Amino acid sequence: QLRLVESGGGSVQAGGSLKLTCAASGYIGYCMGWFRQVPGKPREGVASISPHFGSQSIADSVKGRFTISLDNDRTSSLQMNNLTPDDTATYFCAASAYRDCVQPIRSEKYNVWGQGTQVTVSS
Repeated sequence: QLRLVESGGGSVQAGGSLKLTCAASGYIGYCMGWFRQVPGKPREGVASISPHFGSQSIADSVKGRFTISLDNDRTSSLQMNNLTPDDTATYFCAASAYRDCVQPIRSEKYNVWGQGTQVTVSS
């Protein structure tokens, strides 16, 4: 069974940067994606990348500040720059066995999830 483990969360001041990493225990399928969630709100798709299709997608809310990459066929990174307090959330990585996983970045298209890592941005 595929397992995903996120790392790299933490606390940072506004304007700072963090890099999240997601390590998969095996084949990831069509996509790896990053999502975030704050209590009381729906999970938001942040970025997705497909080694199968050679494509990626970044949510408008983070475009120009966040980048997603595949370090190898089992590790994805989310580089987050110029962070703001609105980026404070628990961040999850996920893997998708569905072909339509790149865009839009929808949580229902992802079937394996990591445990999440907290990102806190102070003003």
